[in-house]
Amino acid sequence: MEDKYQNGIVVPVYDTVLLPGVRAALRLADDSQALEAALSRGDTFLAVPLRRPAGQTPLTAEDFHRLGVEMRANGTHRNEDGELFVQAELGGRVELKSFAEQGELWTAEFLPEPELADLDEKSAAELLDYCRDVVREASSHFRGSEEYLKALSQLRDMNTLIAYLAQFMPLAAEEKYELLKQDSQKERSLRFLDLLLKQKESIELRMELNEKFSEKANARYREQALREQLKAIQDELNEGKPEGKKDDDYRSRIEQAGLPDEIRRAALEEADKLDAQGQGGAEEGVIRNYLEFILKLPWKKEPAAAIDLKKARELLDREHYGLDKVKERIVQHLAVMQLKQGSKGSILLLVGPPGTGKTSLGRSIAEALGRKYVRLSLGGIRDESEIRGHRRTYVGAMAGRILQSMKQAGTTNPVMVLDEVDKLMTGGFSGDPASALLEVLDPEQNSTFTDHYLDLPYDLSDVFFLATANSLDTIPAPLLDRMEVIEISGYTADEKLHIAREHLLPDVLADHGLTPEQLAVPDETLRAIIEDYTLESGVRGLKKQLAAIARSASEKVVAHEGELPVTVAPEALEGLLGRRVSRHDRAQQDNPPGVVTGLAWTPVGGEILFIEATDMPGTGEITLTGQLGDVMKESAKISLSLLKSRLPMSAVDFKTRDLHIHVPSGATPKDGPSAGIALLTALASLFTGRKVDPRLAMTGEITLRGAVLPIGGLREKLLGAQRAGITRVLIPKENEIDLKDVPADVREKLTIIPVETAEDVLREALDLSLPRLDHVLLTSLPDARALGA
Repeated sequence: MEDKYQNGIVVPVYDTVLLPGVRAALRLADDSQALEAALSRGDTFLAVPLRRPAGQTPLTAEDFHRLGVEMRANGTHRNEDGELFVQAELGGRVELKSFAEQGELWTAEFLPEPELADLDEKSAAELLDYCRDVVREASSHFRGSEEYLKALSQLRDMNTLIAYLAQFMPLAAEEKYELLKQDSQKERSLRFLDLLLKQKESIELRMELNEKFSEKANARYREQALREQLKAIQDELNEGKPEGKKDDDYRSRIEQAGLPDEIRRAALEEADKLDAQGQGGAEEGVIRNYLEFILKLPWKKEPAAAIDLKKARELLDREHYGLDKVKERIVQHLAVMQLKQGSKGSILLLVGPPGTGKTSLGRSIAEALGRKYVRLSLGGIRDESEIRGHRRTYVGAMAGRILQSMKQAGTTNPVMVLDEVDKLMTGGFSGDPASALLEVLDPEQNSTFTDHYLDLPYDLSDVFFLATANSLDTIPAPLLDRMEVIEISGYTADEKLHIAREHLLPDVLADHGLTPEQLAVPDETLRAIIEDYTLESGVRGLKKQLAAIARSASEKVVAHEGELPVTVAPEALEGLLGRRVSRHDRAQQDNPPGVVTGLAWTPVGGEILFIEATDMPGTGEITLTGQLGDVMKESAKISLSLLKSRLPMSAVDFKTRDLHIHVPSGATPKDGPSAGIALLTALASLFTGRKVDPRLAMTGEITLRGAVLPIGGLREKLLGAQRAGITRVLIPKENEIDLKDVPADVREKLTIIPVETAEDVLREALDLSLPRLDHVLLTSLPDARALGA
């Protein structure tokens, strides 16, 4: 078998159709002088297609395809660019087995790979005629194609026709190689015919699109020319605008709109530009949209209306239960507005948990003032242009949301609620929307607020801005500095009961087409829903649960099942609402030594938590568990150090005992300093063996010198303590001032004991007397278990 291999010089060719029996001028990928000299001799040559363009890096054996054709050179020449061409007669197909590099030339061993002659003379003639017809139809769209059609009509071989037409078709190099790979003449011809038909369809589609575009362009040009002629005739006859164009006379509309002088002059300049543009001008639509926006914005100052404070207070009380401090602050603000006869500086920020009525307070304020109400949601806005708008140089430019809301209100003094201001996406590539709000919410600057689209000063000083947020943490300090913060606390269980009975239940009945005669929800059922099926500071989840009950009742009413009204008992809630979704810790019957009840604040209200401490033989290590934050861990270490400095040496041998402090629930992250005195009491209880009253809870920060510092969230913590069955609570003395915010019924049910020092805490919790901070000889102190005896 080895004797059958033949050797030949490889001639690399790229992006050319190589087919047997074709004469062609081939542009060679290798234009070296060695190859040019070899082509002038009578050696055996193999035209082989390349896998990639040559010239970037030296060729390797992997760059050649494994199928080519024998070739006879009939002379070479170079064009003006120095590229090497060879007049070649291509012979049969060959399969290349191996390549070798000899100097600057490539050689290869090859075997003939004849093609399958399965195309008879008649079929070949029919295919030739069909291909000529396809080309003739496609070339009818091009001028100067007659010469090429004439050359095409003289071709009598299918391979020659394919090679001739392929040079005019946008075929990929791989597609051209696929034609050579086809060993069947019939399959190759049909494959090429398929490519030819696709090319013809592509040409016809482009021509059709060009024709449609030309028709539209000509029609637009003709219309514009006629309009220019009509305008010239009207100007010549001094007729001005025709009668039908009176509504489009921006000049008269601008003069009648009562715009400020600066705005009027700018609008008239834009009207002049519109006239200069003429009908169909490039910027006609942009100018028209701009003028329409200016004319629809409210510009006339509204007179300051009298404010009935008594009516406003009655309205707030009717629409919102509780929130006495918030409503009092709003009424005071309205009183100041009445005295000043304006609302400059009226920028309030309501901060509180979800579902506490912040947004609806804005609607009540608008009703009390007799003003329009608009709401602007800022949650998730990450682009400065959402606030300030886009410049008119951009396609599709529009004004920002502030001026869009003013246009919607139609008055210069609406009540505008900026909802979820804490959820602005600050920073980023599209500017900072929070920074764009600085000018809006600054009473000293918003009288000349400039939107990028309007590009003219607009007075926002009469707008009553009311912002809402769930937290102050994510609001940038410069923005927060421009607003007056009013904090809204969560509702107590009794407040939720009243809100559900007086507000939520009537709304839910109306939403579901029910009446009180068809559905009755007793107070004990409402209280069970509040305690067991909601876990929130507001009442939004409570309304959802009432809606679920109303849907179930609606089905029974429509189906005429049972007697009316449908009364929902507390024991029926599990079947209607499923299992309880909230679980509140309750005070224990007995706390062993080392266990103390603390108080915690959560976004959905106050809760009690248990501080558990135990010790074991060891080396003095301390372990803290329960997902405690850094501040809480520091409080534990402070408490331990405080006890070590006060307890006698004989009380506890700290070097031989390991301590473990745990705070359930372990899956809930906890942090903050307010558990300091609870941690101190738990360790003291463990060391002395004295139990802490399970009905006693405590909250306060402890320092290394034994001082008790104030904490936050006292109202929510005391509400949680009362709900959990606590009867006595230790609080920092400095927090006594916050007790006025606690509902009276809660204060009556709890014995609240203010404490100032660690000594006060341990005296109340353990009846234990610690020595003062003055250091004495520890050996002279009595045993710790006898302290206070």
